Amino acid sequence: MSFAPRLYATAADWAAAPRKRVLLFGMSGLGKTHVSNMLRSSGGWFHYSVDYRIGTRYMGELISDEFKREAMKVPHLRALLMSDSIYIASNITFDNLSPLSTYLGKPGDPARGGLSIAEYRKRQEQHHDAECAALLDAPRFIERAVDLYDYPHFVCDSGGSICEVVSPDDPGDEILQTLASAMLLVWIQGNDAHRDELVRRFDKAPKPMCYRAAFTDAAWDEFLRENNVDEGDVDPDLFVRFAYRRAMAARQPAYAAMARNWGVTVTAAEISEADSPAKFEALIGRAIDRC
Repeated sequence: MSFAPRLYATAADWAAAPRKRVLLFGMSGLGKTHVSNMLRSSGGWFHYSVDYRIGTRYMGELISDEFKREAMKVPHLRALLMSDSIYIASNITFDNLSPLSTYLGKPGDPARGGLSIAEYRKRQEQHHDAECAALLDAPRFIERAVDLYDYPHFVCDSGGSICEVVSPDDPGDEILQTLASAMLLVWIQGNDAHRDELVRRFDKAPKPMCYRAAFTDAAWDEFLRENNVDEGDVDPDLFVRFAYRRAMAARQPAYAAMARNWGVTVTAAEISEADSPAKFEALIGRAIDRC
């Protein structure tokens, strides 16, 4: 039983709705951005990227300041910056969120690009606050999409860490209440094979991730203990691989609770076949009727 009435009670309600509004959530790499881009390119859907909003509106200045801080270490660049001869800014896009992940960083040995655990925790908290704000902005962007651009439909492409900033088993959760009243929440559920592939990809190119503070602290303490290393000797890549595997397991129940209490579920296999707006809309209708 859902904590709140779903925006579209039946598949027929969804099909008849002149304005369709959905939020996609789940692990990064299962198709959220791919299907959002497909819908946007069709011309009828406004694509709201939570990660893009975080990296521009809420953390853009922090990211740019970090670039400038590094540039100030180079005498020639320092002189150019101090004389306003060059401009340094992040070139973040929907498809390239590297400036945001680079800023988040990885904790460990500074000689291998690591941050102190204190600095890492600070940046994680900054991201946590920014993600909450960006999610709560989504309903306002629904209005803007209609008022400014006359888009009939809206897709919110959420980050994989959405489950880190909500309490899905709490019917009073402010963020989930706000989102569910404005959009249909859709979980893209992967299977074991998908999770294995995501781990393989991550092992090949480990990147910074955002977790809730309790998870970060527990993973950090466990890593130090299991590997018998001090903070400054931690290999940053080894730690983020270690944390990612644990996050994969920890996030699944949270995503499932979000879908059970606040939304609907589609599989990653189903979403991969939804290669047109018509197929996507039909899939969502089936997901609603499965509830």
